Amino acid sequence: MAVLPIALIVIILNFTLVPLGQTNFLRFLLGTVLVIIGLSIFLFGVDLSVTKIANLIGNHLTRSNSVIIVLMAGLILGFFISIAEPDLHILANQVNGVTGGMITKNSILVTVSIGIAFMLSLGLFRILFAVPLKIILWVIYGLIFVLTLFTTPEFLAISFDASGATTGAMAVPFILALAVGVASQNKKTLRSEEDSFGLVGLISTGAILGVLILGIFSKPGNLSGSELEAAVRYPTLLSPFLHHLPIIAKEIALALFPILLIFVLGQKLVFKVSKKVYRSILMGSLYTFVGLVLFLTGVNAGFMEAGEIVGSGLYELGYPWLTVLISFILGLVVILAEPAVYVLTNQIEEITAGHIRRKVVLIALSIGVAFAVALSVVRILVPGLELWHFLLPGYIIAIVLSTIVPNLFVGIAFDSGGVASGPMTATFILAFAQGIATSTPDADVLIDGFGIIAMVAMAPILALQILGLIYKIKSVKGGLTGNE
Repeated sequence: MAVLPIALIVIILNFTLVPLGQTNFLRFLLGTVLVIIGLSIFLFGVDLSVTKIANLIGNHLTRSNSVIIVLMAGLILGFFISIAEPDLHILANQVNGVTGGMITKNSILVTVSIGIAFMLSLGLFRILFAVPLKIILWVIYGLIFVLTLFTTPEFLAISFDASGATTGAMAVPFILALAVGVASQNKKTLRSEEDSFGLVGLISTGAILGVLILGIFSKPGNLSGSELEAAVRYPTLLSPFLHHLPIIAKEIALALFPILLIFVLGQKLVFKVSKKVYRSILMGSLYTFVGLVLFLTGVNAGFMEAGEIVGSGLYELGYPWLTVLISFILGLVVILAEPAVYVLTNQIEEITAGHIRRKVVLIALSIGVAFAVALSVVRILVPGLELWHFLLPGYIIAIVLSTIVPNLFVGIAFDSGGVASGPMTATFILAFAQGIATSTPDADVLIDGFGIIAMVAMAPILALQILGLIYKIKSVKGGLTGNE
């Protein structure tokens, strides 16, 4: 139900407006099957393993009663989770390719991971001492706006894209569960429900700060991405799947290994869970590994090229309004295929005891992302429109809204911003935008092709805070206080 809408759109376009070619079309169908199977196995595995491990770590970190241990754990966990996040590798590879190696993959990975590490420590500190999330967000986004004055448009787009890419299918379940574990054990606050959210949104700002600082100090010279690298020509139908499978398997193994190592060591020294739970978590980790490998192989080998062909083909039809309309529809359905969205929406419904239903959150997310993708395409098509024309007013509105909506919604909204921009956005939607930018004469792939993840990440922050405002108004009419 989640994946089929976007698959049906591409199938209809293939037989009507934008033929993919027989081989590409079959690869897309095979990729769709792998995405559905992989997503199912992954979500099952996450419930059994990653979520439980993070909860155990969060509980025991708080019980240690040592702020230094919590902060050091935040630095270590934040760095290793980020540097092994598959979505971030995808983005870093694309940046490296489009800039001809002037902005290297490793420079993006390391600077983003350092930023995430610091922000995860700050986020855990916030939960421990019950510091209001909105105050920290005001300070951080104020600093980000100052730094943007000294950076170039290229690094602006990449930095905000990195903030969405780093909170992907691996990082989000871990960080959400870690936040819940720390908040539930914290004796300094009774607001565990509110404090459980906001950590994902907070750490995503670390990616923005990291790349902005990289841009200010590295000064790589005049960057331009006039066109994408020539697509690799695979000789057979299965060639791209066989090419990507071992690479992705290695990346996912690296992502899971530090978490599993911490769990195994923790089991011997601290956790002492039962043998049944121990075996269940190890088996769940295997499911998580297999599911995520199948999912990302399907996305990379079947979805990305289809996205680029669809984007380029739509522009070449000569009907800009049609390109924007289909972009809106793609944005409406792509959010449903993001693995981390399901993890977040289920957790929202569980923690709020069903008061905030996941269906309502999904609808708000879909509408927000649809407008984000459509406006991103308008930015590519209309000369003179720049990314900051959307991001600056958008985040100013988001910060203003954070002062009046219930605190719980502030945390949920900023978490959703990171969650919405997962592997489907980092691959299909980004490739779709770059396909349009490649075909548009006045567009630069580096400046205009990137930035769509940033727009997708901002949309849920606005959409869910507006939902929170509606919730607050209804609560007041019903005789409740704003934060109930």
